[in-house]
Amino acid sequence: VQLQASGGGVVQPGASLRLSCAASGRPLSSYAVGWFRQAPGKERELLAGITRSGGSTYHADSVKGRFTISRDNAQNTVYLQMNSLKPDDSAVYYCAARSATYVSTKSFDYDYWGQGTLVTVSS
Repeated sequence: VQLQASGGGVVQPGASLRLSCAASGRPLSSYAVGWFRQAPGKERELLAGITRSGGSTYHADSVKGRFTISRDNAQNTVYLQMNSLKPDDSAVYYCAARSATYVSTKSFDYDYWGQGTLVTVSS
């Protein structure tokens, strides 16, 4: 499966963005999907994940209440709605898929990665 992440940009603090992860090649419903981010000098971290069916989600404490992951298997797309953005949210955001039902917090458990989309939060 090939993943294409999009939706990043430059926004002011407090703004919202919606990232999209579009899949091609195979149905995205075959995979659990996670959204990661990596800021300069920092490790890649899992922000949110969603099971194959979308019936269960995970959100890291750092984004809980502000970010929401969802999926539309009919559109072969997973979304990350990001609200109340802060300068600390600035990073490259990646979507990743793993051939399993459930999400993992470990990046090495994911088999496929999108190319990343840059989010910059600055006044």
